[in-house]
Amino acid sequence: MGQNRISRLTQKDILEKDFKTGIRGYNQDEVDQFLDTIIKDYDAFENRIDWLEKEVERLKKETVTLSEHTKRHQPQSQSQSQPQTGNTNYDILRRLSNLEKHVFGSKLNDS
Repeated sequence: MGQNRISRLTQKDILEKDFKTGIRGYNQDEVDQFLDTIIKDYDAFENRIDWLEKEVERLKKETVTLSEHTKRHQPQSQSQSQPQTGNTNYDILRRLSNLEKHVFGSKLNDS
């Protein structure tokens, strides 16, 4: 996922973060437990983003395949089948758009 990174910190950054203690410092075990929870969340988010990006690619390929299949099997003389094809392609493109917004939306808003 490296080049499309959303977060500023990596799991390694969080794991290796060293907090300085002050006079009334924090309980180090509590900080470590909290950081462990954050690392697990990062891992879950990265896995979900990877899955969503793969799903977007799969749906794009499916759209191309369906479009090619439709063109090959579409009767040239009947124009009535075109609206159905348009609706099918439109639905797939709409699903793709929604997935892309879900995956990349926060990136666009952060820019």
